[in-house]
Order: sequence, then structure tokens, then C-alpha cells
Amino acid sequence: MSLRAYGLLLRTRRMSQVCRQAHRAATFALSLPLQQLQSPRTALPQRRLATAAQESSKLDKHEFQAETRQLLDIVARSLYSDHEVFVRELISNASDALEKFRYTALSTTNEGQLAARDRPLEIRITTDKPQMQLIIQDTGIGMTREELVNNLGTIARSGSKQFLEELKQQQQPAQASSNIIGQFGVGFYSAFIVAQRVEVYTRAATPDAVGLCWSTDGSGTYTIREAEEAEHGTKIVLHLKTDCREYADEDRIRTVIKKYSNFVGSPILLNGKQANEIKPLWLMDPQSISKEQHQDFYRFISNSFDSPRFTLHYNADVPLSIHALLYFPEGKPGLFEMSRDGATGVALYTRKVLIQSKTEHLLPKWLRFIKGVVDSEDIPLNLSRELLQNNSLIRKLSSVISSRVIRFLQERAKKQPEEYEAFYRDYGLFLKEGIVTSSDTSEKEEIAKLLRFESSKSPTGRISLDDYYKEVSPDQKDIYYLAAPNRILAESSPYYESLKKRNELVLFCYEPYDELVLMQLAQYKNKKLVSVEKEMRNQSQDPAALQDFGEGSLSSAEVDSLLPWLQSQLKGQVAKVKATTRLDTHPCVITVEEMAAARHFIRTQSHQLPEENRFALLQPELEINPKHPIIKKLFSLRTSEPELAELIAKQLFANAMVGAGLAEDPRMLLTNMNSLLSKALEKY
Repeated sequence: MSLRAYGLLLRTRRMSQVCRQAHRAATFALSLPLQQLQSPRTALPQRRLATAAQESSKLDKHEFQAETRQLLDIVARSLYSDHEVFVRELISNASDALEKFRYTALSTTNEGQLAARDRPLEIRITTDKPQMQLIIQDTGIGMTREELVNNLGTIARSGSKQFLEELKQQQQPAQASSNIIGQFGVGFYSAFIVAQRVEVYTRAATPDAVGLCWSTDGSGTYTIREAEEAEHGTKIVLHLKTDCREYADEDRIRTVIKKYSNFVGSPILLNGKQANEIKPLWLMDPQSISKEQHQDFYRFISNSFDSPRFTLHYNADVPLSIHALLYFPEGKPGLFEMSRDGATGVALYTRKVLIQSKTEHLLPKWLRFIKGVVDSEDIPLNLSRELLQNNSLIRKLSSVISSRVIRFLQERAKKQPEEYEAFYRDYGLFLKEGIVTSSDTSEKEEIAKLLRFESSKSPTGRISLDDYYKEVSPDQKDIYYLAAPNRILAESSPYYESLKKRNELVLFCYEPYDELVLMQLAQYKNKKLVSVEKEMRNQSQDPAALQDFGEGSLSSAEVDSLLPWLQSQLKGQVAKVKATTRLDTHPCVITVEEMAAARHFIRTQSHQLPEENRFALLQPELEINPKHPIIKKLFSLRTSEPELAELIAKQLFANAMVGAGLAEDPRMLLTNMNSLLSKALEKY
């Protein structure tokens, strides 16, 4: 460096020192009373030194009690899933402080015990982008020096929790403290998620309270000094980290307030304008809420434009404290709701503060179409998304709410049958999913009360399993059901013929998954759910039923010779061929052990197997009707025209497979059918 450059550097440093000294002197002079400014200039530096020494003597420096920087990092960075929740935590603390002051004001008769008793109780939030600051202030109870040390000097120490415990010891009524959230300690330290330094200005609500400033950078120590500028209540000043400057933006904070703290009971003023204006309807008297309020609230929480079909407003104290407001949408479910990958639409709150907007495991997946709010005072505010998934309280809460929803729908089915029928048309699939996915037998049966089916004796409407149970004889051990694409095919099904003759009541299931649902249900009350195909197969096992095939049928000897021939023609396809007396207008029918499971297999997995393996797995049995003209003609053709008889036998088997819903691709019928037609027309 040249001498000239070095000299310039020295002059620049001296000028900087002079400027700093001048700035400090000017600042100090402005802070002095007018009469002190008129004192001799020689006295000014002495007074400045004396004032600085006095302020230094009032500055208390403390270390956190048994807490380290590492523990601060765990609280600030690991406990919360989203950075923005620190706003929720600090607003909750401010709400606690307001509720404490409100309670103290109501319970204290001496006017002189509280300062500024009539001050407005509100939360004020100020954003300062140039200074990268976020300020959250309340006009609540404030803190003394001792409370600052106890509440903020010890991580996870909750002043609100201690306040509630004192109320319990005094045997105060529960509603007196119902608005206290009670998570002050851990929540306050969430500020260090975004702040590099935090200052707390506070003045207790007593008339002679001293204003204080608590300050720390989270490094393991904090300071407390007197601050005359501190107002009654508490003001928290966050000096934001550079990468968290977004929280000094008004729009960003407004979004977070709307998401987490929209229902806090006290006004939240963001830069002078109220940011929370929607009332927490779930905590209001159900009789006082209008239909319009429900519509507005439903649209707010669901982000939709339809109206609620049903509204469940539910409050309970045992086994958990629950305030729930649940809505059943009027519109049909969308593709996203039909998918099991979609999240449930119910938000979890605790004392009006949001824990999670779409809460996994709060309701089972099959109730994912429900929108609403569940508020429980038993849920800790500081639970993060990860902790919620394994929390026993959430599982218990889910069980209670699910049971209440099922009972509510049962009530609607009785009191509003037409409205429930419309709901079932749109959302019945979800109820059936509940039966398939639930592992609780009693819950399955409760959901089953909500199912509706057409029946053989109700051509225009649907009946419930309870209706079926009441209509049949107590001696009947089974509830019969038949799966078919529509009523016409159900009534003409070969499996239904014998039951129709006996005038048995049969449920008709038109959806492909209905029979799987009933198979999973297995039993309703003390009656088994049995498909008509299985009933036919079981009845066909009875040897007594095959002694007489009836007038006009093949003889027993003829049947005994026909069966082995059919068995040989269909080798590798059928497990067994036998005769049945349970058919009337159909020549034959296919039965398998579990028809519902077999049809599900054909729809989903059979394409992965060769044909011989598929038949080996299904083990179909062909049951023929010895009275039918085709079967009687086939008996004679097998000797007179064996080639034609072989084609007929294969076509009968293919037709029966289609009728049973077990044909992988009905187009495969065409090849054999064309050959059959060609052979039959040779004589012409």
C-alpha cells in the first residue's frame, strides 16, 4: 500500500469515529430535558456517563435454567412441521393473556387492583419490512419480573397451564378458564424458527407495575431491564432472519392468520385492520345459528360453492372434550374425493386454534367426503403433523366421531328418508367402502344398517337389511342376495328360479362390488348373508333332491350316461357335471364355491393366467336341467350326430359361464357359435 493511500485510510477512520461520536452525542442530547440542555457544556459528558452507569446497573443478565442452545434448536426446528406456525403460537399466547386479564377483571371486586381496567382487549400485529421486524402485541395481563424469569427463562414452562392449575385448586367453574389455550412455554420459543433476536416488552396489570424488556438471541442467556416505554400487556418484537423476511410482509401474515387463528375470540388487528372476522360456529349454541351462517361457514372451510346437505353439530364432554361441526355435501363427489389418496376434509382445532387443516386419521378414509371442524381441548396445541399420526388421543377421537357420524346417518334415514335416499345414491359407495375396510365387526354391522338394495318384492324402491330382517320368518337362517347388472337380468337369472318359486325374499345387487361388500359383512344380526349361487350349490349337494327329475325329463339311467360324456367333452374346463332339479327355463348353470370372489378374480387377475390354470383355480361345476328340451335333444344327438353334439355342449358351457359372470371376454363365444350355426345349417 502506498503512503498516500495509507494516509487517506487513517483520515477516513478518524472521520468515521468523529461521526459516530457526534451521532451518539446528538442522540443523547435529544433524550435530555430542556433545562439540562441549557447546562454548561462541560457537564454533559459527566451526566452521560452517569446515566449509562445507572442503566447498566438495572440490566439483569440470566442463564436459561438447565436449557442449552441445543435444546432451543430442538424446540424451534424439530417440533413444528411448518415454519409459519410460530404466528399461531404467539397469537395463542396473546389470546391467553387477554383471557387471563378478562377473568381477573371479572373476579376482582376492588377497582384499584387492576390498572387500565377498561382498555380494549385486542391483539395488534405490525409488520415492518424495512426493519425486517414482526411485532405481536396484546393488551392482556402482562408479566412481572418474576414471571418473566419463570415463564420465559425455562423452556416448556407454561404460565397458562399453571394459571389453570391454580383455578382448579380454587375449585373455580370450568367455563371460567375455557378460553385459555395453555401452551405458553414451548409455543413462545417457536419464535426462534424465524427470529435471530427476540425482545419482549411487558407491564403487569397492577397499578404500580414496572415496564420491563426481556431480550435474547437464543444463545443460552437473556437479559431483563426496566423499560418505561412498555405498555400494559405484552409486546413481542421479532428481529427476523434474512431468509425469513417474508414474515415482515402484511399479506403473508394475513394468510397465516386466516389459516390458523381465524377463530380466536379476541380481535386481531393487522396493521390497524381486523384480520379475523368469522365466528367459530362450532362453539355457539346450535339453536342460535341460522341456515345462512351454516352455508357461509361451510363454503369458507370447504372452498366450495354448494350447500351442506346435512349438518351435524356435536358437543360432548366424555370420553373426550369435543366440539364438532360436520357437513355432508349436497353435490356429488368429485374424482378426487372418490380416490382414496385424497385427504379428509375435517380440520382439527384446540380452543379455536388450528392444529391441522386436513387431518389424517381424524376420520377413517371412507368418511373423507365430510367437511367441517373438530375442536378438542384435550389435544395439545404443540402437536405437529408427524406426532398426530401416532397419537392415541387422535385414535380415540376418531373412534368417537366415526360412531357419532354413523348414528347421525341412521337418524336421518329414519327421519328424512327421501333426503337420505338422495344422499345414498351419491355417497353409498363410501359406506360400502367402510364395511370392506373396517376391522371392527360391530362397526361393520352399524354401517350395514345404512345400506339400501332393491329386492325381489320391491320393484320400485329400496329396502334396508333391517327391513329384510323384519319381513322374513325368524326361522330363516339366511339373507339371500343376487348380483346382476340390472333388475331384468336378476329376475331372469337361472340362480333365482327356485327361490322365485318358493316366493323367497332376495336382495338384488346391481353394482359389481356389492357382493364383495356383503361377503365381507358375512352376517347381519343372527342371519348369514348368502348368495343365491352358493345356496343353489349347497342344495345340489343333497342326494335326496336328485331321486326324481320330474315328469317329462330324462330318466336317471339316461342322465347317468349323459353326465360322463359331457365331462369328457369339457375336460380341463369343468370340475364336475351333475344334474339339478332347481332349474326350470334354463338348460344348465355354472356354480363355483365362492361366486363373488370368482367374479372379482376374473375382472382383475385372470388375464395373467393361461386358460387351463384359470379353470383349475375356479373349479366350476356344470349343473344340467334334465327336463329342458336342449338337454334332452343333446342326449340323442351325441350318438346320431356327435360333431354337432360336441359343438352344442361347448356352447352350453360357454353360455353358462357368461350367465355366471365368469367369462373373461364374451367375444370368445363367437368362434364356437359360428361353427355351431354352420353345422346346424348343413342340411339346408
